[in-house]
Amino acid sequence: VAGRIVRQIVRDRRTIALIMLVPIVVMTLIGLSFPQSNVLDYIAPALLATLALFFSFLLTGISFLRERSQGTLERLMASPVSRMDIVVGYLCGFFIFALAQTLIVLFFTIYVLDVNFRGDLWQIFVFQVVIIAGAVNLGIFTSTFARNEFQMIQFIPLIILPQVFLGGLLWPVEQMPDYLQWLAKFLPLTYAVEGLRDIMLSGKDLLDVGFQLSVLIGFAVVISVVTAVTVRRGSAS
Repeated sequence: VAGRIVRQIVRDRRTIALIMLVPIVVMTLIGLSFPQSNVLDYIAPALLATLALFFSFLLTGISFLRERSQGTLERLMASPVSRMDIVVGYLCGFFIFALAQTLIVLFFTIYVLDVNFRGDLWQIFVFQVVIIAGAVNLGIFTSTFARNEFQMIQFIPLIILPQVFLGGLLWPVEQMPDYLQWLAKFLPLTYAVEGLRDIMLSGKDLLDVGFQLSVLIGFAVVISVVTAVTVRRGSAS
């Protein structure tokens, strides 16, 4: 499954070009929007977490919906392969391209926008990988409830925007009303932002952000299991 996904996307040159160019364009605009380097240094960890979630979710959701609409998923479900194997195969296939986009954002942010950070680059990368894994699984799961691309796009304000507003990107979670802080505790982006900020701004390592990392890993595992249970044979109409 994963190999077929990779070959299919690689053959689509327009998709590959968009995967490579869109993160660069977005980060260039963000860099120009924050002329003061100290402001960009502070907001960069939250941006990295948010964009990793958004790009991975969107790429996976649309691509998986296309698999369903073309009847590919239905044929796989009719084979002896288990649902979990199918989900893991799709996860691995989509993960490669989500990782490529995230690496472009990360390296562009650090080496082109010249963002200062205190933690180790490899630890930032590992933390990003965990975020991507959860986002890809979330994209697959959400796509099972959409019957066309319009419906899939409508999940963005439902799934992504609440996390942007409540996850700590725009303002600290601690400054929100108590009921919003309570809601933020159930959003994976909250822990992604906290963890990356601790690594990049405070110089902490992966052990120091073990709680946030554990929550994100747990989210990825749970959502993959739920996806395997809810994935549908029916093709999109």
